[in-house]
Amino acid sequence: MQYRKLGKTGESLSAIGLGCMGMSFAYGDTNEEESLKTLELALELGINFLDTADMYGQGANEILLSKILATKRDKIFIATKFGFRFREDGSYYFDGSPKHMKQAVEDSLKRLNVDVIDLYYTHRVDENVPIEETVGAMADLVKAGKVRYLGLSEASAASIRKAQAVHPIAALQSEYSLFTRDVEGEILQTTRELGISLVAYSPLGRGMTTGAITDTATLGDNDFRKTLPRFQGGNFEQNLQTVTALESFAKEKGITSAQLSLAWLLAQGEDIIPIPGTKRRKYLQENAAAADVQLNSADLEKINAILKDGIAGSRYTDAGLQLVNR
Repeated sequence: MQYRKLGKTGESLSAIGLGCMGMSFAYGDTNEEESLKTLELALELGINFLDTADMYGQGANEILLSKILATKRDKIFIATKFGFRFREDGSYYFDGSPKHMKQAVEDSLKRLNVDVIDLYYTHRVDENVPIEETVGAMADLVKAGKVRYLGLSEASAASIRKAQAVHPIAALQSEYSLFTRDVEGEILQTTRELGISLVAYSPLGRGMTTGAITDTATLGDNDFRKTLPRFQGGNFEQNLQTVTALESFAKEKGITSAQLSLAWLLAQGEDIIPIPGTKRRKYLQENAAAADVQLNSADLEKINAILKDGIAGSRYTDAGLQLVNR
């Protein structure tokens, strides 16, 4: 495994992290036994960066991770997030208030069964709470020794600058992949200027660039991807053609399309740390091996040519898009 520095912290994180959301939330049926074996294998492969959030399974994912943290805490850099709250009807809203954060961090510490959280993110930027107020309260957690480093997720360049003025930000976690390149431009320029790492979630286009999803009917009834515009109707069919072209190119190079996708992200800069999510060992091994794939300039040009017509459909529903880049 290769390692990369987290912002200006000096921490060395595996170039490929592990997003743990799907083990407990959003992507169909769960299997705790396989998830725990996947977590164990991740550590064996040199992956030391695990990502979760309090909303994943309404705390269930943090509890799952506590089972490996109990015996492997010294080998794990753990990141979690706060802010999303659920209503009784199952819908959710975002709360970035200091009051909620103070309770949320205590709950996360308890579920994870740890004394300190390595990296604590506000899961979004609350349009009703100044980011300076949210980050100011998060900074108090660092002073209290409950959190080591602070992060933002899906924040705009302006919000990043305001947050950084209050307390050093170690990481910005945003969606970034061959299929989602919103951060390129002002946001990535800002994180680089300020020495902030970009932690890329959904680096495989929510599984689409793996080539494993050829028919959305195979997705479980509780798989939220069915609600996303990119996975619907003509959009999905058009995007499949792009995936097929990526698969063909990956085959020429003797790798999988998932490895091509991750290698492309790693090639965008040493400050990029993708966290592909999986709950199965076979996919974890495939993802981890991408750290050893080297792409040259001709490869990158070929990939850009494949993507020249763009991706059909938005990455979120309209409601979801209202919560990003704020």
